[in-house]
Amino acid sequence: MLKEMGMNALRLEMTDHVCRMEYSVFGHSKLLEKVTGISVEEQRNGRGREAFTAFTKAWDICMHWSVRIGQGSLQPYVTSMGHAVYNEDGRDFNQNIHELFADEDEVFAFDPYETLPYLTEEEIIGQFNSHYKTECENAGDAVAMTGIYISCMSGLIEMLGWNMLLTCAGADPKAFGEFTDRYSLWIERYFKALAKSDAPVVMIHDDIVWTEGAFISPEWYRRHIFPSYKRCFRHLHEAGKLIMFTSDGNYTEFIDNIASCGVNSFVMEPMTDMAYIAEKYGKTHSFVGNADTRILLHGSRDDIYREVKRCMDIGKKYPGFIMAVGNHIPANTPVDSCMWYNEFCRQLGKR
Repeated sequence: MLKEMGMNALRLEMTDHVCRMEYSVFGHSKLLEKVTGISVEEQRNGRGREAFTAFTKAWDICMHWSVRIGQGSLQPYVTSMGHAVYNEDGRDFNQNIHELFADEDEVFAFDPYETLPYLTEEEIIGQFNSHYKTECENAGDAVAMTGIYISCMSGLIEMLGWNMLLTCAGADPKAFGEFTDRYSLWIERYFKALAKSDAPVVMIHDDIVWTEGAFISPEWYRRHIFPSYKRCFRHLHEAGKLIMFTSDGNYTEFIDNIASCGVNSFVMEPMTDMAYIAEKYGKTHSFVGNADTRILLHGSRDDIYREVKRCMDIGKKYPGFIMAVGNHIPANTPVDSCMWYNEFCRQLGKR
């Protein structure tokens, strides 16, 4: 039933209730305990998948965001920028900071297409299919997917780190663009393999902006990022895949560019203008979002109600609207706030 709802939303077929997607909420073990009755200790000692599946059903989550190809596929050609604590057990904390390149000249002399790791198409297809199979087992009765995290800009961020990336973009935009183009030729082989994978729904992730929007000239994106997307996405289209696109931050100024690249679905944080997407693309695309996690973290019950209502008022009249907290529900979110959020999604999501 949940999987059917999810696929209906992606295919723009109206359902009786708004479809749901949530992200790292499954790392909130106290919330999972509250909803499923499976204790935190039990989750950590063999019942984690059971809690995941039970929570999916209890919260009517119709699909699970997931990708396979990320930083690990670039190793050892990555920069470590460190990482603050996000996961509730703190295992993601990282103070090991180092850069791959000493200066921009080293970057411009590096050829990603010739140097980055090489796998055969069969090996990459195997990675996607293995990941998708596992996701299907975990998702239970919900839409599962596989995909690519380092689609273009996110790959550059992993390789260069923010300091070197911005230095290169500012020092010589033309040379940086040529470097980007060479990277996109390398990642294209992963799109070709993804097109031949078993997954009918694929997630394409690329953090092309910050909270405020573009961090390089918008025209530079139009010369280098979006032509790369069009070339790479073409393989997915020809295979009949449903393409979901995710970027953090505010990508409002690029919505039309992304749509022209052939995506089927927009996944966004609350900074991106969901009303614009709904009004212009609501009849042709699905879209996911975009409640603000900060309101769940710090707001009152009434604040949370108003935020869910804002999203539903924008999206509910469109068949492809999928409700979500647009920038995750981290483990430090009060359990009561999460429960209120779910209550209001059920109440206001009825069509």
